[in-house]
Amino acid sequence: MAVYAGESMPRYDVGATTRHCDLAYGARVANSHRSWLPSGPLLPIAGPLALAVFSVVGTIGAARGQPDRQPLDALAVGLVLAGPLALWWLRRTPVGVLWFVTAVTLTYLLRGYPYGPVIIAAVVAAFSAVVTGHRIAAWSAVAVLYVGHFALRAVFRDEAWVWGQGFDVGAWALLILVAGEFARVRRDRAAAARAVRMETQKRQANEERLQIARELHDTVAHHMSLISVQAGVALHLIDRRPEQAQAALTAIRDASKEGLAELRALVDVMRDDSRPAPRSPTAMLGSLGDLIDRSQAAGLRVTKRVEGAERSLPTAVELAAFRIVQEAITNVVRHSGASTAQITLGYGDQQLTVQVDDDGRGGEVGPDTHGSGIRGMRERTEALRGSLTVGPSPLGGLQVRAQLPTPSVA
Repeated sequence: MAVYAGESMPRYDVGATTRHCDLAYGARVANSHRSWLPSGPLLPIAGPLALAVFSVVGTIGAARGQPDRQPLDALAVGLVLAGPLALWWLRRTPVGVLWFVTAVTLTYLLRGYPYGPVIIAAVVAAFSAVVTGHRIAAWSAVAVLYVGHFALRAVFRDEAWVWGQGFDVGAWALLILVAGEFARVRRDRAAAARAVRMETQKRQANEERLQIARELHDTVAHHMSLISVQAGVALHLIDRRPEQAQAALTAIRDASKEGLAELRALVDVMRDDSRPAPRSPTAMLGSLGDLIDRSQAAGLRVTKRVEGAERSLPTAVELAAFRIVQEAITNVVRHSGASTAQITLGYGDQQLTVQVDDDGRGGEVGPDTHGSGIRGMRERTEALRGSLTVGPSPLGGLQVRAQLPTPSVA
């Protein structure tokens, strides 16, 4: 048997359009910020080049106070330049650059050239390797540089091990590595926080798109259904009883105005980011009278029954209850051929029961029903941890029954 609640409405992906506009605007802003920055290979090489100049000048200055060290020559200058300039490839091959700089620095030290800024390139390479996660390579390179310098200089330079100097250099090396570890942990935590934040924003965006799609479907489907029914009545009466067609045309005008007003309000909220979303939706249970009047104008006699004591309910519960009744009545008007429908609101201690029965052409609705109406009602009830059942009604048509938990309102 055909199920009249399984209609299909077009689902406009408002989120995709908004997302496309945001990306385009973001690209324009990014390009405007980048327009005044230097481009090409000059920017990444500026840092290594400045460090190379500083290292050469600093080494020449430091050599004046170390007459006992090997005088600077072309090889010394080449080694001093090689380390900083190699940092230009640090982002591409951090481990390779680290070992190259370690070898250059160790060669410089073992040849007995003056101590000075030559060690800065090794410090930068080791620190960067730790931060980017190449911890074993960084600790190994520092150990090779430290042990190689103090152990092999007795072979190459006939210099004895100096315990005080070895302790000082080891402490500084350990401090650099530990600082790199702290920076790495902080970087990893920041990356994890960004991932969580992006996932949260993505989930919120999906929830907002789903809510917008539901609101568009419920608002447009209901009013368009009434307009369609009244238009059919008007076409049927326009030639035979033109005086009676005026009532149908009036109902079409009222339904279109209300539908456009609700749709315009929803679109305005989506367009204006500076204006907060409405906290008190107008589509509440108090508006059921207008819904009943519009349905009766469409030829469906609707009655309302309240069980229990009416009380104030949370906004989310009232909105969901109204939308469920609205969608159920829309389905009755569009598909059932019913003449009578009954709305029952049951106020319990812990839940609100919303039930809509009709005497039309009902049928069994299984869990595999794919209509937007039934799916939207299920999504609303599940969002509130409620339940929805759809099945035969005692009136002969279909029964839609939703049970919504009602937490107390402060």
